[in-house]
Amino acid sequence: MKFDLNKAVGIIFDKLDGWLQSLVAMLPNAIVAVLIIIVFFILAKFLRTLSRRLMNRFSDRETINKLFSTFIHLFVIITGLIIALNVLHLDQTVTSLLAGAGIIGLALGFAFQDISANFIAGIIMAFRKPIRVGDIISSQDYTGIVDKIDLRVTIIRTFQGLHVIIPNKDVFQSPVTNFTRTNERRIDLSVGVSYGDDLEKVKKVTLEAVQKLPDIMPDKEVKLYFSEFADSSINFTIMVWIQFSSQPAYLKMKSDVIMAIKKAFDDNDITIPFPIRTLDFGIKGGEKLSQTKLNLVTDDQRQELGNKAS
Repeated sequence: MKFDLNKAVGIIFDKLDGWLQSLVAMLPNAIVAVLIIIVFFILAKFLRTLSRRLMNRFSDRETINKLFSTFIHLFVIITGLIIALNVLHLDQTVTSLLAGAGIIGLALGFAFQDISANFIAGIIMAFRKPIRVGDIISSQDYTGIVDKIDLRVTIIRTFQGLHVIIPNKDVFQSPVTNFTRTNERRIDLSVGVSYGDDLEKVKKVTLEAVQKLPDIMPDKEVKLYFSEFADSSINFTIMVWIQFSSQPAYLKMKSDVIMAIKKAFDDNDITIPFPIRTLDFGIKGGEKLSQTKLNLVTDDQRQELGNKAS
């Protein structure tokens, strides 16, 4: 079979001519697609700046604001690319890209579900602001000052100087006590007095002693309730409201309340009893203590017993 060079060259030129005609036919669409991409790039930049300014009004966390504006920027650019591909009649390419992105996103979601949960919780916390940097909180059996809140974890500094890193998912889903949200706190102090003391006198002396303290909130009543007959004392609880500025101030006020009550009891002969245990030897089958004979052994007798044992 003889090779026909002219025929081969003709086929090539026909193919090139077809491509050239297709290119010329698609040239207006290509120009429109390029213009769309340029417009959407400019629009994305404008919306990123605008969204950053709007987010700064609602959130004081720079990380969240930057993340949100970046998301807007990418979303607008991707939208422009999809429109441009549709203008070029590349619908199948767009469908393939979207399907691939969906599969990749689903796989990453399963692989990093804990990280995703912490990330989403961090975003929600940034808008709802249940806690702020500087707040005194209690979460996951840890109590301290919030030192940092980012997109994945919350860092608190305990009063012992330890830094505790708690995942945002745990902070968001678990109960959190925020001690600084109301700026006031109640001290509940349990005290016991002797069975021989006059309870009316105890109540009067205790209330007078505590109400003289300067840091007690004047618009909150100091309350005292007797609660139980304990083993060696009658117990009561005194409730005192104070302005809560910091944990050291709270501990100092609690210490002042204890000192004031102790001094008032000493001045009025009110006893805070020690635990008392009574030993009863008169049980069935035993002997009373008064009837029990005590055998005292001297040092000489103890030495003699030791010699016999050896």
